[in-house]
Amino acid sequence: MRSVDELIADGVSGRRVLLRADLNVPLDKVTREITDDGRIRASLPTIAALRDAGARVLVAAHLGRPKGEPDPQFSLAPVAARLAELLGSPVPLAADVAGPDATARAAALADGEVLMLENVRFEAAETSKDDAVRGELADRLAGLADLYVDDAFGAVHRRHASVADVAERLPHAAGRLVARELEVLTRLTEDPERPYVVVLGGSKVSDKLGVIEALLPKVDRLLVGGGMCFTFLAAQGHGVGSSLLEADQVDTCRRLLAQAGDRIALPVDVVCADRFAADAAVTVTPADGIPDDLMGLDIGPLTVDVFAAELADAHTVFWNGPMGVFELAPFQAGTRGVAEAVAEVEGLSVVGGGDSAAAVRQLGLDEDSYGHISTGGGASLEYLEGRELPGLSVLAD
Repeated sequence: MRSVDELIADGVSGRRVLLRADLNVPLDKVTREITDDGRIRASLPTIAALRDAGARVLVAAHLGRPKGEPDPQFSLAPVAARLAELLGSPVPLAADVAGPDATARAAALADGEVLMLENVRFEAAETSKDDAVRGELADRLAGLADLYVDDAFGAVHRRHASVADVAERLPHAAGRLVARELEVLTRLTEDPERPYVVVLGGSKVSDKLGVIEALLPKVDRLLVGGGMCFTFLAAQGHGVGSSLLEADQVDTCRRLLAQAGDRIALPVDVVCADRFAADAAVTVTPADGIPDDLMGLDIGPLTVDVFAAELADAHTVFWNGPMGVFELAPFQAGTRGVAEAVAEVEGLSVVGGGDSAAAVRQLGLDEDSYGHISTGGGASLEYLEGRELPGLSVLAD
């Protein structure tokens, strides 16, 4: 896989480079201000390197889930403004993706200038399952540039026009962020330093089943929290009250516990409430004694201690998924406690993107305490499962 630095070494001055970045940042629903610019900052090294080498950079990205047509609430305008602040140079926004305005602005770019295209998902063809439909958009995008660089690790598991199809039409390379993600994930899959501990949370077992199946033979310990833990507890025969439960996954969890129960750690206590609200009355109950009228919304303090002890001697850790509903103050302690324990690991600690990365930032934890914070939750999981990722396959030599 050719790197962007090799591309730069071969000379990019005066050449138009289409850079696919992952700038899908969260916005405040009322003010439309960016609440976490982590993904923009993660894209800076590649964008700045191309700019400083004299490339004429066209940044393509998506934001949210527009319905295949322009929608002002999903415009990349706030992203372009923030990127300009971070780069210290203007980043104008084209009025379209690969239409007349983008074409005219791309043709007018000078060496070292950066242009952002409007949200690629404003074009229905971006996510189409029809190769010919995606291909038409890819042709127009490729027509804007001479070279293509993919630095959108969070999108490489998607067969989208701006991810997989454009790379087939232009000389291409992997950006610095993609290279770093691959370096770290390869260490997790090929020869991790032991003990190797994986911490999984989030809502559903079904979302993580593939990665559980793939990693269980490789890990020394698997710690399970979040909403998914209740399906495991049910598989042990415990009542879970009104907690989140995937009844169709109970047998699967029972099988996993039979296969590797000695390496799977589940909560021993749970923070419960009668409703999902910031002002709900909370109580801590044993994990095997959740009252019928309560729901579990976080792991309890004893579980935090147990999980921290399991992490204490680890040399490799992968954490994906919060331990509770960390967005609400009464249910933050579990995620905070586990995040702090992961940060103390003497070795490689990887935060697997998505809500885990958001939790680190929202809880005000030091990002530099972790070996790597991934920008691609879904892509990270699919890579660890061993799936083929279209955006990576097309970059391979």
